[in-house]
Amino acid sequence: MQRGTFQLMKTVNRSLILNKIRLAAPISRADIAKETGLTPPTVSTIVKELIEQGLVVESTLGSSSGGRKPKMLRIRTEGLFVIGVDAGPETVDCILTTLTGEVIGTISRNLQVYTNREFLKQLSQAVDYLLESYSVKREHILGIGIAMHGVVDAEAGIGQVAPILKLHNIPIKQEMESAFGVPVKVENDARAMALGEAWFGKYDTYETIVAVNIGSGIGAGIIIQGRLLHGAAGLAGEFGHMSIDLNGEICACGNRGCLQTFASGPAIAKRAGMISGEAVYQAAVRGEETARNILQETGRTLGIGLINLIHLLNPDRIILGGGVMQSAAYLLPSLKEEIKARALTDKAAKTEIHISELEERATALGAVALLLEELFAPV
Repeated sequence: MQRGTFQLMKTVNRSLILNKIRLAAPISRADIAKETGLTPPTVSTIVKELIEQGLVVESTLGSSSGGRKPKMLRIRTEGLFVIGVDAGPETVDCILTTLTGEVIGTISRNLQVYTNREFLKQLSQAVDYLLESYSVKREHILGIGIAMHGVVDAEAGIGQVAPILKLHNIPIKQEMESAFGVPVKVENDARAMALGEAWFGKYDTYETIVAVNIGSGIGAGIIIQGRLLHGAAGLAGEFGHMSIDLNGEICACGNRGCLQTFASGPAIAKRAGMISGEAVYQAAVRGEETARNILQETGRTLGIGLINLIHLLNPDRIILGGGVMQSAAYLLPSLKEEIKARALTDKAAKTEIHISELEERATALGAVALLLEELFAPV
């Protein structure tokens, strides 16, 4: 066996054991071996390494069937943390969690930038403020996940195009790793949201899931058999830039008639002549017919976009999140009617549509999941 093959197997086995402990803790070494199919010596060796690395700890003693009581294992939750950042376009929202994803705390700061340097500075300041707010030292952070709007080169950790902020080629990973001295993972915000739903939303990650983030812009994250789809050039999921009107308004991306010029928060506000999508929602709640009609029309437009997704990907379920979905009561009926009317088959018409239960935390939790996936998910 070649050395590289052995090392890969060891990495796969390590992730397999870590994930089993994460999901089934407290669990004994013997039960890990039984449930993973790995040999007891392999489990013991890897568990020993994980304990030495401070990722796993022995907790209470388990029950015995006659011999010595087994020592039970769990993921260490004391003194090791992960940070998730939902970076823009209007605020920087940070979340602090343990290695099991338990939320310790959150902060939010307004974002107003005109250059890459300003953006990166405010990003660093937000993370520092989170650490200060919860009295956590930098050396206790295992890593930082950052969800960024626009086109992201996830491998290089670069924000290639952030159209709403009008920024290009932002070296997020490089600068944040230099500032904090920990691994940094960067991903498009909608893809991060999809990962957050898969990890924390209690869905089967081996289904085809599309998570659509509808806020200041519109994006989608696509998970196929547990893996995020990035596409050949990192553009997979740019749902908001699907052209639905060749003669429509010019979008922030420069094209005409993109979906987000009709259904994003700012687009809804503009049609209603109000300051924000939130204001339109509040007007609808008060019973203003114009606001309700605009939201119903927005639902129909989203339904047209979603039926295109259904016909293209045929997902098991679609999860809708972002600030605009606060208006779900007014959007969903017309949205579902449009899907039903336009679907090619009865089964496609019945594609499950869910509202995110993670709500405003979905994207930041997805940023956390970028690190947890690196740690726990099998290669």
